[in-house]
Amino acid sequence: MPSGRTRALYRLRALRRSSLLIAFALGSLLVGLTPLFGAASPAPGAPAPRPAPVPFEQQTAMQAPHHPVVPANALEPAAPVLDRTGWTASASDEETAGENGRAANVLDGSTATIWHSKWSGTPAPLPHGITVDMHRTAVVSALVYQPRSDWGNGRIGEYAVNLSTDGLSWGSPVATGTLADDGSAKTLGFAPQGARFVRLTALTEAGGRGPWTSAAEINLLGDPGTPAATVDLPRTGWTASASDEEATGENGRAANVLDGEASTIWHSRWSGTAAPLPHSITVDMHRTAEVSALVYQPRQDYGNGRAGAYTVTTSTDGSSFGAPVASGTWRDDDTVKTATFTRTASARFVRLTVTTEAGARGPWTSAAEIRLSGPASPAAHGSWGRITGFPLVPVATAALPGDKLLAWSAYAVDRFGGSNGYTQTAILDLRTGRVTQRRIDNTGHDMFCPGIAMLADGRVLVTGGSNAEKASIYDPAADEWSATTSMNIARGYQAMTLLSTGEAFVLGGSWSGGGGDRAGEVWSPDTRTWRRLPGVPATAALTADPAGPYRADNHMWLHATSGGRVLQLGPSRQMNWISTAGGGSLAPAGARADSPDAMNGNAVAYDVGKLLTLGGATAYENAPATRRAYTVGFDGSGRVEAARTGDMGHARAFGNSVVLPDGKVAVFGGQARPVPFSDATSVLTPELWDPATGKFTPLASMAVPRNYHSVANLLPDGRVFSGGGGLCGACATNHADGAVFTPPYLLNADGTPKARPAITGGVPARVAAGASLTVATEGTVASFVLMRAAAATHSTDNDQRRVPLVSAPAGAGSHTVSVPADKGVVLPGTYMLFALDAQGVPSTAKFVTVH
Repeated sequence: MPSGRTRALYRLRALRRSSLLIAFALGSLLVGLTPLFGAASPAPGAPAPRPAPVPFEQQTAMQAPHHPVVPANALEPAAPVLDRTGWTASASDEETAGENGRAANVLDGSTATIWHSKWSGTPAPLPHGITVDMHRTAVVSALVYQPRSDWGNGRIGEYAVNLSTDGLSWGSPVATGTLADDGSAKTLGFAPQGARFVRLTALTEAGGRGPWTSAAEINLLGDPGTPAATVDLPRTGWTASASDEEATGENGRAANVLDGEASTIWHSRWSGTAAPLPHSITVDMHRTAEVSALVYQPRQDYGNGRAGAYTVTTSTDGSSFGAPVASGTWRDDDTVKTATFTRTASARFVRLTVTTEAGARGPWTSAAEIRLSGPASPAAHGSWGRITGFPLVPVATAALPGDKLLAWSAYAVDRFGGSNGYTQTAILDLRTGRVTQRRIDNTGHDMFCPGIAMLADGRVLVTGGSNAEKASIYDPAADEWSATTSMNIARGYQAMTLLSTGEAFVLGGSWSGGGGDRAGEVWSPDTRTWRRLPGVPATAALTADPAGPYRADNHMWLHATSGGRVLQLGPSRQMNWISTAGGGSLAPAGARADSPDAMNGNAVAYDVGKLLTLGGATAYENAPATRRAYTVGFDGSGRVEAARTGDMGHARAFGNSVVLPDGKVAVFGGQARPVPFSDATSVLTPELWDPATGKFTPLASMAVPRNYHSVANLLPDGRVFSGGGGLCGACATNHADGAVFTPPYLLNADGTPKARPAITGGVPARVAAGASLTVATEGTVASFVLMRAAAATHSTDNDQRRVPLVSAPAGAGSHTVSVPADKGVVLPGTYMLFALDAQGVPSTAKFVTVH
């Protein structure tokens, strides 16, 4: 790095070139808010009085008048910060001549001192690495990197994190990605595992200012309570008993922890003379199973009885319980807690013993739900890859040809608010894992909370949001953004879909843009203008949300069919047929069976004329989510039939669902009670729905909660990207990362990849609807399917569509494949063509545009 006058110029230029964000002290990630209790406590165990609801217009806004304040638990770290006592740090190189830039400075607790790569004389070239030695083995789940606070030189751009138990063998990175060029603390997460040494390697400088790397502080986070490679055990036939339970003043029986309802609880005896701590509850599985974790969900109404210090023990006979397999102290909040066992136990009985109440409010213990987890089998439950860091929270994503994933947030990488006229974007290269960042200014559009439609020519149309009337288009072939004509009606949280005509339809969206009905309108790719549809009012598709249209017309589930028609099948319980011809028209299509409104659930087209709806809640937030799922089918006559299918194992809203090439549907993340910017009641167990049985089965547990502002997308290799969540500024629920899930259909029992068929030729870049292809293949092929390239945001992805194809053998290694002629079945646009074997194992897809 230059010195003297030249160095000063570098500093000045860096400050001029970057609009530096205020650096967030690491302490802002660590400070939680104490629970809000009055001076007088409620009667022990009795429900605390609920505060009177505040009218929406009187609520305190966060960054914009669209969301209430961040809940207290959102300001607490998702995992404990490890004690740095005795730690040391070393670096690949460090500056000691021109300044005190020693590696040890990252552990001294002062952001004023830094580690800096060597810059005096001849600068050491990138990459630069710094290694923390904890001098003991600990479970580690994240590295917290605090950039220097004085100016930007040396901020890390592209990075990799590696772990080691001996400082010699490092293996593949556990996390990679690209960091934003600002001064905020960055949490680089990965699946928790034991390590002694943690190495952060900087591959580039975030601002391209020179071959330098710097860091003010480095911290490590411990076990967040989500074990790797585990899966929920089925609770059928289980029973629960407790050392004591409240049966007089309330229904606080132990059995409530197994009923699947967070509103019912086990509570220790409090009427008369309260039973003193410790209290214990024992789950009897009535069969011996391998158990590796206990999941504890606190009560949701108020804090009395939340478990603090605890131990977990196991038994095969219910009499002899051995040494604890887990112990610790849980925080006083309402988030789901996991006790990860030190070793997998073969047991029938699992006992949770609580020795302190987390908030020291009294001698009470309570629990809403208890679940147990066992080791996951890859062939049955799939597996998760390493976590990839993004330079922003991926609030919206779109799958692109060339194995790319487009993502964007808002005007800022970690927060939203106002109408700033620009958007932070990123592209993940699925082949290399590299993430690149770009700010888009030329469209004058802050694309936070938009509607999205994948156009017939493969471009991505993005409408409304923070700049509520704007519309922008991304062209993946040119990697360019451009503006198109603004909508007639300003909108945010609206729904969009492409039509069979090649036009784009939009409806609803009262989140931004003022009052009034958000009736439908259509964008023409030929004229690049919007046409009003006065005959398609949004009022007919509203939910009964207590916040009114502001929430009631959000995130509609739209499915385009033949002749420019659209089936609106949710989240309102009332379904509607929409015609987009002329001024448009709308006709009722019946109720979605016995389903209530299901805001922040979603719908997925898993076959031609067949959709699955999953989860949601009767209100946008602060209402219990549902476990219900429904199938919705329609035929050429327009008759719609809805029926309840099997329930999910977990109630969830804010989750994301993805249809797989074999027709099964995977659902990821969500909350049992939706609250924006909170990770309370997180569901960490994905589930897989099988249309052949109508049942859901659990998949391997997630390492990171994915709730409000999370996404999921099918990838061209048959895997699924799941990421995001948060966008709430200086909070601990910002998840600027994602991970790839490998479904069970790709894995053998030992976790190795299954042999899969391959498409080797015969797939043109463009094909007409109704055409036939002669596709060259390798391996055994039983069927073909088209999967539409899709875009997701706010739990909704109206672009998803699975179209099974008619095919026949055409000689050795060759098949004739027919594309449907009906553009209501195969909408114009970009698709992934998969070949599948008889067991449903998919090939890697070939991209093709159907026109």
